[in-house]
Amino acid sequence: MAQGIKVMIIGKGAREHAISQAYEQSTEVEGIIVAPGNDFIAYQREKQVLCDDSCSLTNPGSILALAEKYKPDLIDVAQDDALAAGTVDLLQQNGFSVFGPTKQAARIEWDKRWSREFMSKYELPHPNFHHFDEEPKAKKYVSEVYESNPEAILYVKAAGLCSGKGALKSGSLDKALSNIEKMSSFGESGKVFLIEEGLQGEEFSYYAMSDGKAYITFKSAQDNKPALTFDEGDQTGGMGAISPAIVTTPFTRNIEERFIARAINGMRNEGINYIGMLYLGGMVVKEQPVCIEYNSRWGDPECQAVLPSLKTDYLTLIKACLQGKLASINIEQDAKSRVCVVGASRGYPNDYSQVTGKSIHGLEGVLKMEGINLLGAGISIRDGKFYANGGRLFSIIASADNLPDAREKAYAAISHIHIEGNNLQFRPDIGWRDVERFFS
Repeated sequence: MAQGIKVMIIGKGAREHAISQAYEQSTEVEGIIVAPGNDFIAYQREKQVLCDDSCSLTNPGSILALAEKYKPDLIDVAQDDALAAGTVDLLQQNGFSVFGPTKQAARIEWDKRWSREFMSKYELPHPNFHHFDEEPKAKKYVSEVYESNPEAILYVKAAGLCSGKGALKSGSLDKALSNIEKMSSFGESGKVFLIEEGLQGEEFSYYAMSDGKAYITFKSAQDNKPALTFDEGDQTGGMGAISPAIVTTPFTRNIEERFIARAINGMRNEGINYIGMLYLGGMVVKEQPVCIEYNSRWGDPECQAVLPSLKTDYLTLIKACLQGKLASINIEQDAKSRVCVVGASRGYPNDYSQVTGKSIHGLEGVLKMEGINLLGAGISIRDGKFYANGGRLFSIIASADNLPDAREKAYAAISHIHIEGNNLQFRPDIGWRDVERFFS
């Protein structure tokens, strides 16, 4: 890669905005394309950044067409649908340098039945599970579970990708039966039913970059997926995150050796060279980490809280990864704490159509605040004004020397943002567990 390289990032949300900022900081990077992106990603950038929405994340051919148009030196496929569709494979076959796992490697995310069986084979601790290809059989199983234990907690999960919304909690037989019926709303992704035991514990997120043999890890994080305070309500794509997550501190070596290294080695044993980001969604259960899921890319919103801590040049990491030289890299990260609060349209993750097109006020003022980063997800810009154009609209990330201070700054910033008709929705309790730990 020569001086003045061009990077293309595949994705459209605040995660891709954060990734574009990481690349922008490299002296080697001259220009960035985000596809399809969103209007706010290209707003007030230091380097040339443009978004091109003439592609579909589920259509690798449309992404290849954009790659042939812009001829980037590097393509970073950051979004799960694009990975599952085989975008990396197609781009590589056409001569492009691509960061991200192949379709076969990304199966650890897009086929949750296969992923659970992989965990079982390589002794990666995980919840007990059963899978069913037919709805009546799934209903029969949950009926038997609740007949023997009326207090059971079960998760009904779609085996395919559902934008983080395919895991439905059940605390009764009626709820479990209803959740099984809801799987049809996920289309092809919901045709295989996973029924899993509901574990009790505290969740965490852990990220590694793998070149197929060696890996490097980043700061831990904690995501808040449910829509309502104290992790109640419907599942969303993520309403906020903190980094680092204190709950992982006693388990760092265990997590890296048992869940990261063993997964990468297990994939290689399966004939799969895992190159790209590997995400462990874990839970501490009875003082031991358990794997809830693997993803094959950065998480959203965790990426927004984790990646800004990186002091090592991000492009340097990517190049070392693609060259199989991660073992020679010493990653450096800062000591800051970060809190990410997601601003969403009222009604998200359900019907928020009444908010689409409403004006958003206060963004420009927040951009000027010290220690605050504002990243766009569902914002459109017309005539210099901002409008809601999605469920999750933006991420506000605050950094400070400790978590309580970062949290205070994040909520002070979001208090300056208003959506026409009082249509801004956000969780007011992001980071509450570690704030309590900090003061205890």
